[in-house]
Amino acid sequence: MSLEEISSWKDTAATDASILIKALDSEFLVSLQIVNVLFSYGLPLCKLLQSKGIDLKAAIDLADDNVTVLKNLRTNICTEFNKMFKKAQEMAEFLDFHIKIKRINKRQSYRNNSIVRDDGSTPDPEQYFRVSICLPYIDFFINQLEERFLAHRSIFGGFQCLFSNDYESEGFDDLVHLCLPTDVQTVKAELSLWHTKLLRLGKSPKSGLDAIKLCNQELFPNLFVLLQIFCTLPVSTATPERMFSCLKRLKTYLRNTMVESRLNGLATMAVHRANITANEVLDELAKKNKKIELII
Repeated sequence: MSLEEISSWKDTAATDASILIKALDSEFLVSLQIVNVLFSYGLPLCKLLQSKGIDLKAAIDLADDNVTVLKNLRTNICTEFNKMFKKAQEMAEFLDFHIKIKRINKRQSYRNNSIVRDDGSTPDPEQYFRVSICLPYIDFFINQLEERFLAHRSIFGGFQCLFSNDYESEGFDDLVHLCLPTDVQTVKAELSLWHTKLLRLGKSPKSGLDAIKLCNQELFPNLFVLLQIFCTLPVSTATPERMFSCLKRLKTYLRNTMVESRLNGLATMAVHRANITANEVLDELAKKNKKIELII
């Protein structure tokens, strides 16, 4: 194996290779297959959270779909885990060892022994790893999605009537009192007209950005403000983290004396990928007052 050859080297890579060889056991291979399957379901949500045009409704809807699929996966865990276990066995055969359970007993603190029988015997490896690794990890994954995203349904409840005819009087009234200095009846009248317009156009906005494009600010000023608030609700920290990553490339030691206005301009161009031509730069410089007047 390549790792065994690297472990014989006389450098720091040999230590890392030796640690990795020791980590290649049955639990590692089974866990690798479980993480591969669950992360494949979470990949669309991960891509959505890193996009620039994300809003709270799209994130909650996709997170809800993920939770539904994962719960179905947990319901059919015997069939689904059997596929994962077979792939782990194929990897183990390629690495020239067998999937087996480590020594366990009835009383221990550092290893799962939840399915040890009364006679001290243990079940087959597939059942053991399904109960000790797969099920707890799926439950943890679902719990984190519900805690991080689906808990925001209380915030989204007041905005839900902007996208559908399901009207929740209490949640929408609280939202109007909190965000708008306007009479509730006026906003309700705008809401009825808004639903009539969507029905006439045959439109059903899927996100806050789609809804705000259809909303006329002059005709629906209060609903337009609510949609603006909804679109600016933070869903993830990908955008500010992208700015900090960009600063590492811009604020080098050669640009240590750069003023703040120039730094903000370069960061905006780098993050938003602004395409600026040389003629636009010259036009902008021509608008500024020059200390020396040139006469041609």
